[in-house]
Amino acid sequence: MWRLPEQNQSWVSEFILLGFSSDPISNRILFVAFLVLYLSSILGNGLIITLICLDSHLHTPMYFFLCILAILDLGYVTTTMPQMLVHLLAHSQTISFACCWLQMYVFGALALTECIFFVVMAYDRYVAICYPLRYTVILSWGMCTRLAAGTCVCGFFFSLIHTFLTMRLPYCGPNIVNHYFCEGPTVRSLACMDTHLIEIVDLLMSLFWNVTPSCLILASYIRIVQAILKIKSTKGRCKAFSTCASHLTVATFFYAPATYIYFRPNSSYSPERDKQFALFYNVFTALLNPVVYSLRNKDIKGAFLKVMGCGRGAR
Repeated sequence: MWRLPEQNQSWVSEFILLGFSSDPISNRILFVAFLVLYLSSILGNGLIITLICLDSHLHTPMYFFLCILAILDLGYVTTTMPQMLVHLLAHSQTISFACCWLQMYVFGALALTECIFFVVMAYDRYVAICYPLRYTVILSWGMCTRLAAGTCVCGFFFSLIHTFLTMRLPYCGPNIVNHYFCEGPTVRSLACMDTHLIEIVDLLMSLFWNVTPSCLILASYIRIVQAILKIKSTKGRCKAFSTCASHLTVATFFYAPATYIYFRPNSSYSPERDKQFALFYNVFTALLNPVVYSLRNKDIKGAFLKVMGCGRGAR
């Protein structure tokens, strides 16, 4: 299976990332646009982390998980965006084999961790609405810490398997990656051997890490909706639905494009479309999360006003 390339061929030592455009003027425009998006993501997620750490009223399981999500988003977008910004202005768009390996691993690890973490956040909402009186007992700080650590261990471990299977393939030319970062399926298409078996393994892993969390989140929200419908007060039902809407929104925007990229048939492969979808679940989701959680959350807005010295704010 792991057949070495022919003697007259050589191993690829670096890849060339094509990015979005080869036109210098277009690249300058894209640089400004993506720089604004990146800085906005850093500022938004950094602000959420800072507010949650500073305000003792936000030291609850829900905001602990939100803080972890913001940290994941910071790392997630930083894995790809700085390099893409450099390539938009630089003459050379190369990335070494080792750096490509590292980028693929870290990106996959953070993506898988976030994928599982949305299930943890759904469980948090399930316990808060279905068992409100036992919320702090079930989700103790010890349990919250174990859930967060467990998702990270799973994400980084299974990403190692995915990255090893991809980068262990023989790459002997061409070395041009039609993407803005080293994403597994795109890089694997350059391997100089049949990757059918690897694609099946990757598909099974993707199936497990996308379908299983989606089903668990769906099951949680079915129970949540059943519990909410039993609430007699209209105001109480609206408040309960509101606490879940933010999580459901960001989870949907994360899973939908990722599912398309990793479950699409090879016959429908389109590099340009895949780059757009990857940009959405990589960059825009990281930007969307703080916007959704801050604009819809009175506690976050209240903590911001308090930190800025405008009083306690609305709580």
